[in-house]
Amino acid sequence: MAFAPPQRLVRALGETAPDGDEWLEKLPEAAQQAVALRELTVERVQVPGGRSSLVVLVRRPDGTPAVLKLAPPRCRPEAERAALAHWGGVGAVQLLGGPVVAGELVLERLHPDVSVRSLPEAKALLEAAGTLRRLWVEPPREYSFETVAERTGRQAGAMRGTALAETEVAPLVDAALAAREELLADPPEQRLLHGTFRQSKVLAGERMPWLAVGPDPVVGECAFDLARLVRDRVEDLIASPAGAATTRRRVKRLAESLDVDQERLRGWTLFRAVESGVRALRVGRSRDAELLLEFAGWL
Repeated sequence: MAFAPPQRLVRALGETAPDGDEWLEKLPEAAQQAVALRELTVERVQVPGGRSSLVVLVRRPDGTPAVLKLAPPRCRPEAERAALAHWGGVGAVQLLGGPVVAGELVLERLHPDVSVRSLPEAKALLEAAGTLRRLWVEPPREYSFETVAERTGRQAGAMRGTALAETEVAPLVDAALAAREELLADPPEQRLLHGTFRQSKVLAGERMPWLAVGPDPVVGECAFDLARLVRDRVEDLIASPAGAATTRRRVKRLAESLDVDQERLRGWTLFRAVESGVRALRVGRSRDAELLLEFAGWL
C-alpha cells in the first residue's frame, strides 16, 4: 500500500520545516518498514488526519484494531509516548506494546471520525472538560517534560519578532507577553498537561466514552491547558453578535467547573490566542490570524 501523506499534514509540516528536513520525503518508506516490523495489516490512512503526524488504521497480528502513528522529531513523539505511558489509558488513548522505535506509536483504536466536537456546544465543553480533568496528574520522575515557561519562552521570542515587523499587532502582543510574565511570576501547583487540548482531540472509544488523543505534553499549571479549550469553535464565536459575552461566560464557566482561577485562565487564553494568531500571520494564514486576534481582543 502507498503511504502518501494527506495534504493537511504536508501543508502544516511545510510551514514549520527547517531547511534540509527530509522527514516527509522519507515517510512512505518509514511507514512500510513500521508496518512490516510489527506484522500489521493496513486498512487505510486517516484523512484528513492530523497536522503533525501520519495516522494509519491497522490491525495487529491477532486481528485487534489499532492505530499506527508516525511523527517527526520536532513534534516530540517521544514525549507523547512518555505521557501516554504515564496516564496508562486513564482519560487518554492507550499505548500498545510491541517494538519501540523512535517516532512511531501503536495505539488503541478509537472512533477517529467521532469527536466531542460533534456534540452540541454545551455538552461538548462539559465532556471535554471532564476528560481533561483526568489527565492532570503529577508528572513522572523518569521523564523530563518541557515546562510551560520553556515552551512559552520560545513562543514569546517569535512573537516579539513578528510584532516588530507587523506593528498593528504590537499592542496585543505586548498585552499577551505582559500576561505571561505575571502568570509565571507566581505559578500554582504543577501538573502533567495535554498541551494542545481541544474538542477535536477527544474521540469516542469503547473502553471509555471519550478519550484524549494527540498530546504535546508539557508540565505547568492547569489553566494553561484549559486555555485552548476556551476558544474552541472560534469561527462560531466571531460570527455571533454575542461572541465577546459568550467568551467571557465560557472563561467563567470552565474556570469554576475545573477549580481553576478565572483570571489566570483569562491570561493564558489571551497569550495562547495571540501566539496562535501571530504564528498564523507569520506563515500567511491571514484569515486564521484575523479570527484569533479578534478573539484575543475580547479578553
